[in-house]
Amino acid sequence: MSMIVSPTEFHLSFRVADLQESTAFYTAFLGVEPKDRTPRFSTFVVPHLALNLVLLVNDSGRPLDTYSLYHIGLGVPDKAAVIESYARAKAQGVTIVKPPRTTWRGTPLHELWLRDPTGYGIEVYARLTPEELAAMPADQEPTYLVSGTGL
Repeated sequence: MSMIVSPTEFHLSFRVADLQESTAFYTAFLGVEPKDRTPRFSTFVVPHLALNLVLLVNDSGRPLDTYSLYHIGLGVPDKAAVIESYARAKAQGVTIVKPPRTTWRGTPLHELWLRDPTGYGIEVYARLTPEELAAMPADQEPTYLVSGTGL
């Protein structure tokens, strides 16, 4: 039983180092323009994700702690979407933390790790199909999805 009765939207808000730079990044990342934009915040409403994201100027006087928010994740349909997301992020000069790969330990996923302008981690992932799971290598080492990107 859910603690919340019939939720309709997920709201996330976090402080950013540079509002203009972060707004541009999330406009490209989410593929939507901010619904509201002021000198203090930008609000994104993303109906297909049921997401309400607010980026807030860091006016607290405290340093940003990008370690505490481990990462945000965005699920995509399949391996091809992870690879395409990598190509788009690379073309836009986004910081790539881990190139697209298939990981087998923990939750098997096709994944790509990025870093936003403030330093927050972003995981773009797709769950494996039953056929892809059946192809798991015996050593369970990650398999890189784009040549020349293995670490």
